[in-house]
Amino acid sequence: METKPPEKKGIFTKLKENVDDHDEQMAVLGAAVRLGVVIWSGFIITLNYVELPMVKKSSASADITFVASIFTGALATFGLSTGNGKKNGDKKELPKPKE
Repeated sequence: METKPPEKKGIFTKLKENVDDHDEQMAVLGAAVRLGVVIWSGFIITLNYVELPMVKKSSASADITFVASIFTGALATFGLSTGNGKKNGDKKELPKPKE
C-alpha cells in the first residue's frame, strides 16, 4: 500500500479553510496587504537615513516624499496618525480626566 505525502497548502488555501465567509477572507487579505505596504514603505524610509557599511550612498539625499505619503496613507487605514495633532503651531489643551 502506497501512502501519498500530504499536499503542501498555500496561504490562500489555508485562508479559505479557516475563514468561511468571503467578506472575512477579503478583510484578512486586505489587512495583510496593507501591513505589507506599511512594512515596505517603512523599510524604504529607514534605508534613506541608515548608512549600511557595504552600500555606498550618493552625496545627495533621495527624495522620499512619495514613499512617505504611501506610509502615512497606509498607517491611516489602520487608524494611526504620524502627526502630533498640532496645526500651524496652535497648542490644543487636552481635556482633563474626570475624577
